[in-house]
Amino acid sequence: MCVRQGGDQAGLSDTGRAWARVRANLRLSAGARLFDQWLAPMSLVEPCDGEDVRLALPSAFMTDWVRNHYAERLVHEFRALLPGVRSVSIETRRASSAPDVVAITAAPPVQRPIAPAAPLLDLAAALPAAAPRPTAPEASLHIERPVLDPRYTFDRFVADASNRVALNAARALAEPGPVRFSPLFIHGGTGQGKSHLMHAIGHAFLDARPDARVLCMSAERFMFDFVAAMRARDTHAFKSRLRGCDLLLIDDLQFIAGKDATQEEFFHTINEIMAAGKRLVISADRAPQALDGVESRILGRMSAGLVADVKGSTLELRRAVLAQRLVELPDATVPADVVDMIACRIASSIREVEGALNRVVAYASLTGEVIDLGFAQSVLGDTLRGAQRRVTIDEIQKVVSEHFEIKQIDLLSARRARAVARPRQIAMYLAKRMTTRSLPEIGRKFGGRDHSTVIHAVRRIEELRDTDRDVDGAVRTLIHQLES
Repeated sequence: MCVRQGGDQAGLSDTGRAWARVRANLRLSAGARLFDQWLAPMSLVEPCDGEDVRLALPSAFMTDWVRNHYAERLVHEFRALLPGVRSVSIETRRASSAPDVVAITAAPPVQRPIAPAAPLLDLAAALPAAAPRPTAPEASLHIERPVLDPRYTFDRFVADASNRVALNAARALAEPGPVRFSPLFIHGGTGQGKSHLMHAIGHAFLDARPDARVLCMSAERFMFDFVAAMRARDTHAFKSRLRGCDLLLIDDLQFIAGKDATQEEFFHTINEIMAAGKRLVISADRAPQALDGVESRILGRMSAGLVADVKGSTLELRRAVLAQRLVELPDATVPADVVDMIACRIASSIREVEGALNRVVAYASLTGEVIDLGFAQSVLGDTLRGAQRRVTIDEIQKVVSEHFEIKQIDLLSARRARAVARPRQIAMYLAKRMTTRSLPEIGRKFGGRDHSTVIHAVRRIEELRDTDRDVDGAVRTLIHQLES
């Protein structure tokens, strides 16, 4: 058995030559520093049969990082060059033990250019490889297997009052038998657990029905694949692939906002899925009624099912997530005050909380230093400073609506009653003052209003703060609440 890392292409197989090009593409898209640290040590294991590609890395930690951040990208890169590739596996090759392999499969071969995608740059700690999923012997050769993150299962999802409704709904939809509701629409802020629940649904459904057709993709991937199918004049295959699913999972619906042709196809796809009594799960960063630029008929279909929100994490939830994460890192010794500091100081998302812990543990492993409060604060300096000053427009709208006892959706509506218009102006003022969003972006976040409306609101609140004690007091209270 031969392991190739690149270099001279003379005498290479087709897979070897493709691997050399994939490495070159990764270096260009990832940048020299990230490539040299994580991707350069990766090698092609030969002989290869042209259908199942095997890649190897020297440590389990690096293997897990590449799986988490580059698994789907590697499949697409190889498929663009070798359409016959069925799967790409990433394994750890140790001197005295068998390789630890996880195979990544993807969609039926479609030869198309792949746009470079920026990787996520957080560090993921090593996890055991997922056990092979049982499949029906006859169907396994023909059924497309979804790319599901092995970490995202129901067992690893930490629940509390902020996400329990969404968790119970996800479990119910994944159960075999008659479909109790469809679609399930999950919404919430970035990094709060929406993708975790979607992948967990996929895992649980396949555990119950190994021969089921399940497809999981982002709305952005839906758009790219649809455009590629139109260019290749092969939209029939695209439609058959999606509409033949027993379970279709679409993440980040907000990315098709304003894409009319994509929305037209998306509408017909979800109509077919729902009419056939199949399962459909959609996620987005906000409720259906608050999705700007998405057709009302699509939003109507989403609202017809079950809408469940994943609220911002509580301090107790963040502590529980970190406690579970530490159980999975038995070799890491992290003092309680460090765990509490991370949970208290990083409140923006669960993903960032986990990423902060991973970063501290990884830096300690690489430097050999003992983890204490000073070390953690030094490693997380930029993250902690960023967490202190970052405020989103969605958070502003939520806090303002709660303060004035109105619905958040009212801030986006066309209502001009003073009880709604004044809070809306204050929210626009705070968005201009406390975020880096442009005036047109702020206007779009408030029901698609023009930037001139935002300018008027900002000027009006500035004037009122000088003359109206109630307005000035409300603004001060809201600023303090958002900054804390």
